[in-house]
Amino acid sequence: MARIAGVDLPRNKKTHIALRYIYGIGPTAAAQICKKLNLSETKRVQDLNEDEVNRIREEIDKNWQVEGDLRRVEGLNIKRLIEINCYRGQRHRRGLPTRGQRTKTNARTRRGRKRQTVAGKKQATK
Repeated sequence: MARIAGVDLPRNKKTHIALRYIYGIGPTAAAQICKKLNLSETKRVQDLNEDEVNRIREEIDKNWQVEGDLRRVEGLNIKRLIEINCYRGQRHRRGLPTRGQRTKTNARTRRGRKRQTVAGKKQATK
């Protein structure tokens, strides 16, 4: 089993698909890595030999920011926005969408579960 950047790649997937399991590597980056290392995109992870796995590992370590490093950088960027109190930082602090989406009807992912207002029972007067 190939372990790259702390992630176990699925053995039965094609190389360019399996590389996407690493946080920070998407379709374009995976294709670029395969092209740069002259790996066939149709080759499966279980068919890679140790030399190819090491070449992939070295390429990702040298030229790509992935997993923990990338998460840390993104977290620091969000903290910076919150600290300077810019509009995007305020939206992050309140848990609202930061890119101008409407919030009157949608944005349930950011705002959380919809809370129903329940009318209180009126007490019967004596």
